Amino acid sequence: MENRFKESLLDKNVFSVTWELVPGRGAREKSIEEALEAAEAAAKGGKIHALTLTDNPGGNPAMLPDYLAVEVLKKGIEPLVHFTCKDRNRSQIESQLYALDRAGVRNLLVMTGDYPVSGYAGRPRPVFDLDPIHVLDLISQMNRGLEYKGIKGTVKHQPSDFFAGAVVSPFKATEAEQMVQYFKLKKKVKAGAQFIVTQLGYDARKFHEVILFIRQQGWDIPVVGNIYVLPLATARIMNKNKIPGCVVTDKLLAKLEEEAQSPDKGRQARLDRAAKMYAFMKGMGYDGVHIGGHNVKYEDVEYIIEKGEELSKNWMDFIHEFDFPIPGGFYYYEKDEKTGLNRPEPVNRKNRPLDAKVEFVYPLSILTHKLMLEPGAPLWGLMRGIAKRVDGTSLERPYHAFEHLTKVCLYDCHDCGDCALMDLAYVCPMSQCPKNQRNGACGGSYMGWCEVYPNEKKCAYVRAYARLKHYGRENELDGDIIPPPNWDLFQTSSWLNYYLGRDHSAKKLGIERVEKKKKDK
Repeated sequence: MENRFKESLLDKNVFSVTWELVPGRGAREKSIEEALEAAEAAAKGGKIHALTLTDNPGGNPAMLPDYLAVEVLKKGIEPLVHFTCKDRNRSQIESQLYALDRAGVRNLLVMTGDYPVSGYAGRPRPVFDLDPIHVLDLISQMNRGLEYKGIKGTVKHQPSDFFAGAVVSPFKATEAEQMVQYFKLKKKVKAGAQFIVTQLGYDARKFHEVILFIRQQGWDIPVVGNIYVLPLATARIMNKNKIPGCVVTDKLLAKLEEEAQSPDKGRQARLDRAAKMYAFMKGMGYDGVHIGGHNVKYEDVEYIIEKGEELSKNWMDFIHEFDFPIPGGFYYYEKDEKTGLNRPEPVNRKNRPLDAKVEFVYPLSILTHKLMLEPGAPLWGLMRGIAKRVDGTSLERPYHAFEHLTKVCLYDCHDCGDCALMDLAYVCPMSQCPKNQRNGACGGSYMGWCEVYPNEKKCAYVRAYARLKHYGRENELDGDIIPPPNWDLFQTSSWLNYYLGRDHSAKKLGIERVEKKKKDK
């Protein structure tokens, strides 16, 4: 069956356009009906290739986009469902994918999701069982025909037909934040992302940076630029970092306040700005744009498309109008002073200052690792032998208690039993990252601070990057995909699981598995 959105992105002669709808909370509320009316208008207009449907944006409950996507399909236009990881465990994620596949909803934008903020009787418990890399890998396996062990041998499903994309933010202030975004992007593509959408921002040089980075990797993958029609009230909220990942600088806010003095409260200026963004993204070589914004009507989207096409012939003329950098912000490439964009040469990061302190616990951890935690290390054989002797005996409980107490003091261990400390420069992703991200930072950090604890806790990946860079090893974050935690191992000794080849490290390090012994009675 034809997928107009997929075909538009893969056709080099077509500039793909998606329009974001935010249905809101409720089942039969006005916002739901307005979303469906917009879908009907878009289907009749024929200029939009897909309607994107948000999934509990801002961490607030809303109608599940899956069901609305089915109604959008009936209107004659492709839905693009935001598929987030924050509210469901891996079984529910798999179930949801089966339902979407059955319903013919094929286009997915996979992302971490905003940290839950509100819900029935208070803040919901966040889940984050899988990260976007895991979900993209699951989708890739489903597209090939998911295989798993059944009672009578291997079961293989009929292949699905998902077209799944991922998100990246080039709008980061610090070196560490930006580099871990690009490291994670590499893992997303490795896991099977079929297109990339940028986060929200207004710095033309940053839009150029991300597409230059993607093309330099040699990836033949469509890239979609994010255009948000920005009203003053929303800009003020974003300027205060109240919508994580969305960057509105003081300079841009002042411009919007000036425009708001006009008789139309800046409406025409907002639409023209969006059209100019359309123009320069098409000129830069983007494959499409994603248009969003509060109270944006279909006729507004048509205007942006038509005006953007008209302006795209002279797209370089508008670059200077999008000079809204984060003060002192990091750029991956050297600046091209002539164009205001980037030269193809990356900046020299070697002597740039670290974005976080390197605490004493890290060199201590390195020493311990070299002595006893690396296969072939001086104490490796002894520690593996002790693990074999302790496993399944009355000594296992005090052994585990000693390990857990030590790791709580050093790393605030949450006793998951499938330890990822070594994968993240001894920063625990289960305790130090509220979203439990094992393969890279989410897009919500700001100025190096965690989205959930701004100005209180540094992003776990900013800390890990600083630790590794201090020793010239930051590219270790640009490595293997770390599997999700195995909850069979929860509240068991991670030392036993590691030394006896039962955790996720065994395959990578070639640690021979020792089967669990029955405990002494």
